[in-house]
Amino acid sequence: MDFKAIYAVVEDDFAAVNQFINHHLDSNVPLIREVGDYIVQSGGKRLRPLVSILCARASGYHGERHVDVAAIIEFLHTATLLHDDVVDESNLRRGRPTVNAVWGNAASVLVGDFLISRALQLMVGLRHSRLLDIFSQSTNTISEGEVLQLINVRDPNTSEENYMRVIHHKTAKMFESAAETGAVLGADENTDFVDAFAAYGRHLGIAFQLIDDVLDYQGEASELGKNVGDDLAEGKPTLPLIYTIANGSPEQAKLIKDAIRNGGLDHLQHIIETVQASGGLQYTVDKAAEHTRLALDAIAAVPASPYKETLFALAEESLKRTY
Repeated sequence: MDFKAIYAVVEDDFAAVNQFINHHLDSNVPLIREVGDYIVQSGGKRLRPLVSILCARASGYHGERHVDVAAIIEFLHTATLLHDDVVDESNLRRGRPTVNAVWGNAASVLVGDFLISRALQLMVGLRHSRLLDIFSQSTNTISEGEVLQLINVRDPNTSEENYMRVIHHKTAKMFESAAETGAVLGADENTDFVDAFAAYGRHLGIAFQLIDDVLDYQGEASELGKNVGDDLAEGKPTLPLIYTIANGSPEQAKLIKDAIRNGGLDHLQHIIETVQASGGLQYTVDKAAEHTRLALDAIAAVPASPYKETLFALAEESLKRTY
């Protein structure tokens, strides 16, 4: 089952979420509308709302509030992207110039703030304390993850343990919240059931980020929608680099450490070859596969349904993706 077939399983639900997002991006402020339209047209996989929809349906939910929940997830995620692009000074995302590249840093930050405030409005409108608790906890954790990542920038001594903590806080937590909030709609009283979906989302998110780390060194910009080597250019010590420092030769370790300290792409091809030769890319892929297995194991006991089958397929396809 490829990504196209995965989305087709919840095609109507996904269309409803897109319509909901378009409606609630509206504002009386022209710049917000303009940037909002640009964000929507930029596309993206919208994997996190997809996870939320699938987990809601797999947990037996038959109502309509999953549309609101999925949209909240997407608003929060998009806000983090807008803020990230400013912090990282990125100029390309999803194959198009970033919002900050087009309108400037101030507009990117402030529209990100608008998306967070709109998400808060929608959360309150749900009138569901458990969902509100999950959303509030996750946004706080994600904010901590952003700061943790900032601390690690240009630090070649970042450990694998610390980096995995950043991944959990910054990336996996949004996947976890998407899965957990979806499951709460269908099985609020069954704590173990909801926890199983949350674990699925958490491990899926970790695996997703690790594959992103690999693609930063062996992907194609035309497919990725961003520049190859972006993480290296920003001095981010991702897992392939951390592994190479710990397990490569002294010369390889020095090359990587200098690259992290200095940022930039002066020796990108040499670094790609070094990370490949040291086993850093394969190690990261193996770690992603391990977390994919944990994601599948987490929902093994969930009753069979087309939605559970699709969650399995989503985890497997995310591991194999090239963009």
